[in-house]
Amino acid sequence: MTMGEVRNVAEPATATPPTRRTAFAEGVDKARAAATTEPGRLRIIGAVLALLVVAFGAVTAWQTADRAAAADDVLHKSQPLSAAAADIYRSLADANTAASSGFLAGGQETAASRKQYEDDIDKAAAELVRAAGSSDPDSPSADAITKLNTLLPEYKGLVERARTYNRQGFPVGGAYLRYANQKMQDEMLPEAEKLYTKENQRLEDDYADATPYPWAAIALGVLALAALAWAQHRNYRRTNRVLNHGLVSATAAATVVLLWLVVGHSVARAGLDDSYDHGVRSLNVLHDARIASLKARSNENLTLVARGAETKKVTVDGKDKTVDKYDDDFTTDMEHLRTGLAQAAKLADDQAGEKPVTSAEGNMTVWKERHSAAREQDDYGNYEQALALVIGDRGATAECFDSVDKNLEKALAHEQREFQQAAGDGLDAMTGLTAGAAVLAVLGAAGAVLGIGRRLSEYR
Repeated sequence: MTMGEVRNVAEPATATPPTRRTAFAEGVDKARAAATTEPGRLRIIGAVLALLVVAFGAVTAWQTADRAAAADDVLHKSQPLSAAAADIYRSLADANTAASSGFLAGGQETAASRKQYEDDIDKAAAELVRAAGSSDPDSPSADAITKLNTLLPEYKGLVERARTYNRQGFPVGGAYLRYANQKMQDEMLPEAEKLYTKENQRLEDDYADATPYPWAAIALGVLALAALAWAQHRNYRRTNRVLNHGLVSATAAATVVLLWLVVGHSVARAGLDDSYDHGVRSLNVLHDARIASLKARSNENLTLVARGAETKKVTVDGKDKTVDKYDDDFTTDMEHLRTGLAQAAKLADDQAGEKPVTSAEGNMTVWKERHSAAREQDDYGNYEQALALVIGDRGATAECFDSVDKNLEKALAHEQREFQQAAGDGLDAMTGLTAGAAVLAVLGAAGAVLGIGRRLSEYR
């Protein structure tokens, strides 16, 4: 070959490095290889059984812990806060009633009446502090509390001015009292109602979190038991041995957890449902009825304070009619009281709860009769006689109002005890379930592993 010739020299081929397999692929191959032998299959079965039992215990612990926490909130947090919000509303309404009663008495205002007003104001202020500590910043509840804390001193100032002018005999005192009442009715009580509504919604949310069945845990429990039963049946077919102590122990542990879960939660749910149906519902109705009676009493007093200065038009039988504003509001409030008491009587599930409600209904009937007599005297121009029928010592509507209020207080105390008993029973039914499920799940998983390990030892 001459130097001018071009030589074609084949380039040596470059060796392609083998593709590196992933750890997952290698693991799959190993599992497939293991599955071709009985010891390998047993190891896979043991791992799956242990995983199922542990997962069952973990989900059970998680779901029961959430429900127990919600049930605890129902009993110790949201319901007491709901009751506190109702007390704020009631205290404000009662203070307004006491202020108007004291105004009507003029210079004869009793120390007890004055103390009632001051106690109501102090209680409302204290409950507002408590509610503020449990509300989230920038929430509607916090906003309502802030407004009430601002309005309360303004209201007190108006009442004190009304009292001062009234003692001096100046008619402007009545105007100040009506303005104070307007501030209470149009600004303060709506904010208190907003707070009450939000706290009730929080209570409803806690009930919604506490009562649903833990279906995920139940499904895992059934799946774990089915897998354990299959494993034992497989073991019996291959060895003719009826029992494998480890697998039997795992099955027993899983069965105990599942039964404990279903029965415990069913009992807890029944207790919580009972606390709502025969506790919370009755409490809400009774709170509303008591507030209606307080507002009715305040409007009854203001009818005599205003003496026709405040009127409004209503439609009766298709015709417009001018009526006293406060007397018309009294009629509306008494209708709310009547319907509330009727509903409370239906919800009462025992004699102790029904008796005070029935008594309050009787007091209300007499109250309406005496009120009609007082209005008749006032319409005839007999103001002093009308005043005696409203705030007098004997035979006055004040006696009826006091009796209604005391009976409603008894009914509320009874229903509160009913709620606490039923909700407490529901919470107690979940006691130990979270920790017990976790411990039994670990023991069950250990039993499954030991049971499979005993079979594996036969191949060594």
